[in-house]
Amino acid sequence: MTNFQIFKELHKNNEPLLLGNIWNPQSAMVYEKLGYKALATSSSAVAHSLGYEDGENMTFDEYFYMAGRILKSISIPLTVDLEGGYGSSTDTIVSNISRLAGIGAAGINIEDSRMVDGTRKIMDKEVFFEKLKAVVSKLKENEIEMFINVRTDTFLLGLEDPVNETLKRIQLFGKTGIDGFFVPCITAENDIEIIVNSTALPVNVMAVPELPDFKILKNLGVKRISSGNFLNGYIYKNLEEKGLEIMKEQSFSPIFK
Repeated sequence: MTNFQIFKELHKNNEPLLLGNIWNPQSAMVYEKLGYKALATSSSAVAHSLGYEDGENMTFDEYFYMAGRILKSISIPLTVDLEGGYGSSTDTIVSNISRLAGIGAAGINIEDSRMVDGTRKIMDKEVFFEKLKAVVSKLKENEIEMFINVRTDTFLLGLEDPVNETLKRIQLFGKTGIDGFFVPCITAENDIEIIVNSTALPVNVMAVPELPDFKILKNLGVKRISSGNFLNGYIYKNLEEKGLEIMKEQSFSPIFK
């Protein structure tokens, strides 16, 4: 089986697929060593590691290089957080996805929001539907195998009545032939259950403080769980704290305690 086929099958298990969210080969190798079955880049974490803010500020070529280095360091499937696609045209987005497929990526995330003058805005669902439909159609036409996970930012952006807006988007976007949905920042058990039961496609949720534990998520029918950039943030917060302790104590003893 190819990593694409393995990755697709991992969404059909009884247990939710727990993704290790990574930003470089070192973090990827840690997760593989721990026994994680698949990995996902966090675009935010990769951008921060390169000195950029999130929101497609790094170039696709820089991101592609990092994805390539990660893929060379692991044997398990990798899905790439492609944000809005890193391109304004269908051809550019399809080219980017094709390049990722060519180096062995098994999947991508693509989202229905974008940065406008430094602020994240949700796209009109009909506009995003047409964009998505064109991309998926061209990928199939070119026989490119890629697990397409669509992120809808209705909860992340705190839209009014996010459940109903999410349902509308799921119903519409599901007509394009995608493989899954990602709803970051959804936390209420009833909301999760409604969303999961609205589609036959696997639903992905993300780590936030109020997210239920994995057993509850499994019982609600969630098929995929990710941590976004939060572990990256946790690690660098600890780095900052230890760096400060070294300065205060004028000793490296804090890192050997």
